[in-house]
Amino acid sequence: KIHHGFKSTSWKNYLGRNTGAIVMNRSKLLFTVLLGIFSSTVIAQAYPNKPIKLIVGFAPGGAADYVARNISVPLGQALGQSIVIENKPGAGSSIAAEQVAKSAPDGYTILIASPSSISVNPALSPKLGYKPSDFQPISKITSSPVVIAVNPATGINSVKELITKAKQDPGSLNYATSGNGSAPHLAAALFGQVADVKMTHIPFRGGSLAIQSVIAGDTQLTFGTPPSVLPMIQAGRLKGLAISAKERSPLAPGLPGMREAGLPDYAIEFWYGLFVPAGTPPAIVQKIFEATQIALKQPNVKASLEREGTDVSLSSSPAQFVRFLTDDEKFWVKLVKSAEVTVD
Repeated sequence: KIHHGFKSTSWKNYLGRNTGAIVMNRSKLLFTVLLGIFSSTVIAQAYPNKPIKLIVGFAPGGAADYVARNISVPLGQALGQSIVIENKPGAGSSIAAEQVAKSAPDGYTILIASPSSISVNPALSPKLGYKPSDFQPISKITSSPVVIAVNPATGINSVKELITKAKQDPGSLNYATSGNGSAPHLAAALFGQVADVKMTHIPFRGGSLAIQSVIAGDTQLTFGTPPSVLPMIQAGRLKGLAISAKERSPLAPGLPGMREAGLPDYAIEFWYGLFVPAGTPPAIVQKIFEATQIALKQPNVKASLEREGTDVSLSSSPAQFVRFLTDDEKFWVKLVKSAEVTVD
């Protein structure tokens, strides 16, 4: 039956009187579909024809910034356009993520993000100005452990000594991280759970600022990203205790893994990946993905990242990255809830 203002009461009568109109409508629909496919192809072929912005949610000097600056030149070369890095620190990287989520889906604004932007912050703050579905994942690009380090003046020389001191005076040790909801913050929260200790979190707007506070003695320790912490350990300005991976890693020479450090039930790592606004044409998504593969597989890029404690870890496709994120989100959200992490 046909309603919506039509007098005819059957499809048969309607079709009999309106065959020409239907053929015309079908022709218009086919034309529209073909035009959309043609336009998308033309856009993808023309992309990119101007510089591309790579948005970093933390201040210069931290791990996200370091990874971005290592990949920007080779990624730009692979795409045939320059990559311009923009640091937008604040709110645990939510400011940067919201900016990208609200950008035009044309491939000219890319977000480099960790679990904090994609999984943790939405779990902590349901009223955020964006949601995970506002992004189209491109590829995971790196993975790293967190490094536990202290100010040498604390006299703490091992993870066991850290736990002992933290239990002697709960809450007296202040640990610095790159912000509420950041991977280092969650790593510390999990450490508190597993070791059964209470320490006080002091968040900063980036990893480099957090590290400087420990060096200055304003805070006593950090759960930090390797690019921020390892140079300070090598310079003798921080005392490295361990990495958050289960076993030792060539990424952090001289530092034990958690099994060797005496806390075998504790292990956590974090990653960085590339994202564009949802609705970005699939052909453009594929172009960025392919360029990412080319850029990150260059031996000099891989070696440079490894020197700072970061492994190249690429997705096999955007779809595979989506599947990874689906499982990964469960881990981070469960940790946020079980550790009672808040943004306060």
